[in-house]
Amino acid sequence: MARLILFNKPFNVLSQFSDEQGRATLADFVCAPACRVAGRLDYDSEGLLLLTDDGRLQQQIANPSNKQWKTYLVQVEGTLDEGAVARLTEGVSLNDGPTLPARARRISPPPLWDRNPPIRTRKTVPDSWLELSIREGRNRQIRRMTALVGFPTLRLVRTTIGQWSLEDLQPGQYRELTVDMPVVFTQRKEPWSKQ
Repeated sequence: MARLILFNKPFNVLSQFSDEQGRATLADFVCAPACRVAGRLDYDSEGLLLLTDDGRLQQQIANPSNKQWKTYLVQVEGTLDEGAVARLTEGVSLNDGPTLPARARRISPPPLWDRNPPIRTRKTVPDSWLELSIREGRNRQIRRMTALVGFPTLRLVRTTIGQWSLEDLQPGQYRELTVDMPVVFTQRKEPWSKQ
């Protein structure tokens, strides 16, 4: 049996337990010295982060070869058009190679918690929301993908990893589960997916 922690990582918190520069870390929210992060989330991104005390489970979750779907809510600058959504769905060529095809769709602004500090709004520049699912985890991949199609990311919130989701967790909150090994990852099929 493995211990699994589902944590809603707040904005500007490191996905590690210590920091020499004095920035906020997981240790400010979770007391789990035996656990390790299974797949990171950038300092300036929010949402679902998984931690486990089992090395095999950590590898299953974090290993890119498993190609697990990870879903994000993405606020972008500008009025998102269908051409950009189609490019993201097909996959784009980043400087470190082409991305795998993604699942992408425009959405209405989701009912998220307030971010501290809030996103800077400009009266002359609209913004849009996108739900985006990818099966990779390259460095700052989603931010690079949306910028490439002409819509820089303003806010990025991960909501699911494989079969696990944030559900009602608020920033800084976590939920613990016990997981039987081996874990077989099921692919969450979204109703709007073409898969």
